[in-house]
Amino acid sequence: MKERAKELKASARRGSRADKAAEEEAAVLAKIAEMQDSDRAMAERIHAVVKASAPELAPKLWYGMPAYAKDGKVVCFFQSAEKFNARYATFGFSDKANLDEGAMWPASYALKDLTAADEARIGELVKKAVN
Repeated sequence: MKERAKELKASARRGSRADKAAEEEAAVLAKIAEMQDSDRAMAERIHAVVKASAPELAPKLWYGMPAYAKDGKVVCFFQSAEKFNARYATFGFSDKANLDEGAMWPASYALKDLTAADEARIGELVKKAVN
């Protein structure tokens, strides 16, 4: 919660929209750089995949995690294994993602490793989430 309070305080600062976007992306990249090797490698690849798949998504920190938002609303996020002392990292989607399929669908994915096929699947999901 402390990290979220810092994020809200930082976003309230005055400045141009472009300046805020650059600051938020720099904060995401700094957070990724702080991660353990395996989490950092996955977060870097996911950052690149999300930016390539949906350039309209803006990187931002969300509860201390790298996230990607459309119109200020978080659509997807990366959760490192280290942050929650978990066995695996997670790539998830918020309820703002347009992934609805029937009465039930996955909202997050466990990641132990990231293959080219996984990256392609994440790219497809991100594209679908923003449409």
